[in-house]
Amino acid sequence: MSEQDTTSGNGSGTGTGKDSAAPARWEREMLEKLLLGSLQERRRARRWGIFFKLLALAWLTAALLVAGGWLSGDRHAAAGRHTALVELRGVIAADSEAAAEDIVGSLRAAFDDSNTAGVVLRINSPGGSPVQAGIIHDEIRRLRAKHPDTPLYAVIEEVCASGGYYVAAAADRIYVDKASLVGSIGVLMEGFGFVGAIEKLGVERRLLTAGDNKGFLDSFSPLSAEQRSHAQSMLDEIHRQFIDLVRAGRGERLKESPDLFSGLVWTGARSVELGLADALGSVDSVAREVVKAEEIVDFSTRKNLAERFARRFGASAADAMVRVFEAAAQAPRLR
Repeated sequence: MSEQDTTSGNGSGTGTGKDSAAPARWEREMLEKLLLGSLQERRRARRWGIFFKLLALAWLTAALLVAGGWLSGDRHAAAGRHTALVELRGVIAADSEAAAEDIVGSLRAAFDDSNTAGVVLRINSPGGSPVQAGIIHDEIRRLRAKHPDTPLYAVIEEVCASGGYYVAAAADRIYVDKASLVGSIGVLMEGFGFVGAIEKLGVERRLLTAGDNKGFLDSFSPLSAEQRSHAQSMLDEIHRQFIDLVRAGRGERLKESPDLFSGLVWTGARSVELGLADALGSVDSVAREVVKAEEIVDFSTRKNLAERFARRFGASAADAMVRVFEAAAQAPRLR
């Protein structure tokens, strides 16, 4: 009896162990499934996150490429007769967006287009290099002689001063807004003198030259009367060139006055009275009412990102070299 009870007890114990193992195995499987599902969900979320980040990066890259001109199409394409637009914006200098090379290239393309009825040069510039401005001015005169039936009109926005007006004087007619700033027919050469400062600091300037005037206008050396006179004679010569150019371009339209070539700036309305400009007008009004070709096609040069970087890098290197030789602040400017 005792043996049977023991056997029966063992059987009951074994059955209970099997019954308790099954729920434990089921719970473990469910837990594994939940963990696996959570892991898969995280992986999917990570993949979607990477996808959307790449999509945003591609969109940003495309936007930058379009803005930089890499993906731009042919802006010069036009159906039929049109007014060609060329922009001259900013300081006129070899390393700027208003470099003579770019403006001249745009003007040539505009004049060479057989559908161009007239060219509008939109100017918003405080001036800059007399050399760069002179190159643009001379090219305008050459293109006008080559294409006598294609007029060129200058339209001034906010500012057309000094070198900007140097260019505008080559136009057939000049149009302004009544509040535009026009004029500044003069030349300047600027710099600093630090002689007194280095003397107070006890600094000795060591400048070795071969040639009595090789250190001409050196900021750390005294300015002699002879050097001042020579600098002034150069400015006066460039000023005379500027005045002769304006008189040749404007002719009898100029109202001579003592202040006309003094470097003063006038409003657009006053510039019309002085003969520095012809009438009030905008790009649209000139295209519509003067050229009689309302469709406007932009021939302006737009540098893409690579070209802008190359130009900026080259300009920075050149500027560094110029500063080494202390000539950057001494070049005459039409400003």
